[in-house]
Amino acid sequence: MKTLIVVAHPNLKDSKVNLSWIKALQKYPEEFDIHNLYENNNADSFDVPKEQELIEKYDKLILQFPVYWFNAPPLMKKWLDEVFLEGWAYGKNNKMKQRKVGLIVTAGIKESSYSKDGRYKHTLEEVLLPFETTFKYMEADYKGFYAFYSAEYESTAIRIDDSIPGMLKFLRNM
Repeated sequence: MKTLIVVAHPNLKDSKVNLSWIKALQKYPEEFDIHNLYENNNADSFDVPKEQELIEKYDKLILQFPVYWFNAPPLMKKWLDEVFLEGWAYGKNNKMKQRKVGLIVTAGIKESSYSKDGRYKHTLEEVLLPFETTFKYMEADYKGFYAFYSAEYESTAIRIDDSIPGMLKFLRNM
């Protein structure tokens, strides 16, 4: 079954890495469907039943976003808050139970800054822990994340192209 990639990037047209990843994923329409929250959202709210029905069509769910202030962009958070409701995402009639989920993210800063010895004293895994905790609360099958570091300063065409096989491998091996 296909994988649903839910993308939240407030300025995707100017993105280098996230836009390149989407273009790469679109080469495999039999494997991946892209759901761009910034294209498919009216600013006020989501059509929650429609969003939930969309997710239910897939065995795998991936959230793709740039790390913003050590979190997801606001629209991704809003989507999670509105769509992942009790009685659907967890609790009675849990539709997320055992669904494979993961993240593909871009981090603006270097990987070495995301370390116990680095500037911020936290790994990216620790920064993304709220997502892991959320998915585990839902009893989903969290598969971790794939990251592109230093997206703000070192997004060369070569580095981006080199990241695509690893990203695809992560998605296919979930």
